[in-house]
Parts: sequence; structure tokens; C-alpha cells
Amino acid sequence: MLQGHPVAIPTETVYGLAANALDEDAVLRIFKAKNRPHFNPLIIHLPDWESVKKYVTNIPADAELLAEKFTPGPLTFLLEKHSLNPQSAIRNPHYTIPDLVTAGSPKVAVRIPAHPLTRQLLRMLDFPVAAPSANPFGYVSPTTAQHVFEGLQGKIPYILDGGPCQIGLESTIVDFDNQQVIIRRKGGVAVEAIEAALGKKVLVQTGVEEHPVAPGQLKSHYATSTPLYVGNAEELAARFSNKKIGLIAFGKNMDSVPAKYRFQLSASADLDEAAKQLFSTMREADASGAEVLLAEWLPDIGLGQAINDRLRRAVHDAK
Repeated sequence: MLQGHPVAIPTETVYGLAANALDEDAVLRIFKAKNRPHFNPLIIHLPDWESVKKYVTNIPADAELLAEKFTPGPLTFLLEKHSLNPQSAIRNPHYTIPDLVTAGSPKVAVRIPAHPLTRQLLRMLDFPVAAPSANPFGYVSPTTAQHVFEGLQGKIPYILDGGPCQIGLESTIVDFDNQQVIIRRKGGVAVEAIEAALGKKVLVQTGVEEHPVAPGQLKSHYATSTPLYVGNAEELAARFSNKKIGLIAFGKNMDSVPAKYRFQLSASADLDEAAKQLFSTMREADASGAEVLLAEWLPDIGLGQAINDRLRRAVHDAK
């Protein structure tokens, strides 16, 4: 990483493809390795909240409260970055995140990961690390070092193996505008938990964006190579009765659905377990030989909302 080459690092959410966020050439190598559009912003990672304050300004009180409650952890903050314009109070390039990282936005997405190995690494560095998921753009996010190797072998020099990701679902992204807290991406911290910490309701605006203000807002994302359909599994199975079906199940109430291949997110219908297993299960199903993959929407509460968001962006045809 010190030589300007991106390397894969573990976090509690998914593996990231990390490079010096202040080195535009290094950031460009991230985009190249992933084949990621340049208009899709990146998240920067830092070891603690005090480090975050070096790179952002005008931090809202709600952000401070959420940082105290949920960091380190799977929560990303969209905050106003320092500017290099002449009117800026701070014009030190060392603390200014390039527009390439933020896709031209005046805000930067910043997170403090909880994985001990990566936190140790971040403490050793004197720069923030830009790190989108370590996979080819648009494909299922990696939750093990092996997943990274399968997708990016030959494109990056090193993978730091920190074991399987403990959460397995990307971070929740929160934005702040005129005293309002806005969820831009559902993820590892449930919306209900954020509202409970703040003592008020938040806006949820996670829709598809052609030019996203936060990562994970493009329509086609997290997709399997095998077409994935989400809806009533029995009806979908009848529709595709002439194909080899791979069923991604949640709970024990899907035994009646005919399928050649079966994959279980959580037999006990535990949303935390399902979130942890989602991406690895999607990868396993994608490699099974199935011609179509079927799934049903999960309960739209807690982490179920984030799981459904990932399914919606991976889906071939929702019914």
C-alpha cells in the first residue's frame, strides 16, 4: 500500500480493496482493479473518531452522538470534507480528500472499522485508506480472503487474511442535512437502532441513483452471474420448472419449493445470521450449476431491510 498499490484488507462487514485515499494514482488503481465507474464514490477508513476530524468539517451533533454509540463498527458517515478553495479555513492538501474519491461531492464517506487487524494497520498509517469492497464491480461482495482471490487474482499484489467477516453485510451510510439524519444505504446497523440512539425518526432515502451521493446506490449491484429472481418462491419455481433451480432459503418454511440445489441463510430465521451468510451463500449458489436462483423477501425489519436492499439490487426480475 505504501508503494501505491491497492491491497485487500478485512473488515467486520466485507473485505475492502484499500489504497492511500490522498494518492490519486493509487485510487485510480482501485477503480481499474475493480472495473468500477469513477462516478461511484468511495468510503475512506480511519482508526478513530479523532482521526476523522482531521479530514472533515462542520460535524453535526447527531453525527457525534452516533459515532459515540456505533464506532468502531458498521456505520459510515457522509460529512463535509475540507476544501482547497481560497475561502477554506483549511487548505492543507494532506487533510483534503481528492474529488476522485468523493466523485466530485463536497462530502466524504468515512468509517471506523471494527476488525482488530485492520484497526492495527490503520494506526500504523499516516493517511486515510479508501476501500470499496474487494470484488469486481457489480458482483457479490467478498466475505473471505478466498472470495477476494477468486475475483481479483492477478490484479492486486496482496490479500491480508483476517478470517471470515463477522457481519458480512456492508455498513449503513448516514447523511446529515439541515438537522435531518438521512439513511443513504441500509447495512450493518439497523435503522431502528439509529433512531433509538437519536431519540427521533430518520429519513430513509436509498433509491437508485445514476450519479450516487453514496456507495451502493447504483441499480445493478451485488449481482450474481446466474439470474436471481425474488418473490413468491413457489410461484417462481412453477415458472422455471424446466430449469435447474437453486433456492436461497430463509427459515424452514420453504421445504415445499422444488429445487435441485438448496442454500440456507438461516434455518432458525435469524436475521443477524442471514446477514452474515448472505454474500457467501449467493456466491455458493452462483457456482452450483443452477440455471436460475430463487429467493423470497425477508421480513422488512432490522437487518432484514438491508438484506432486502442487497437482493433488490442483485435481482434479475422482481415479481
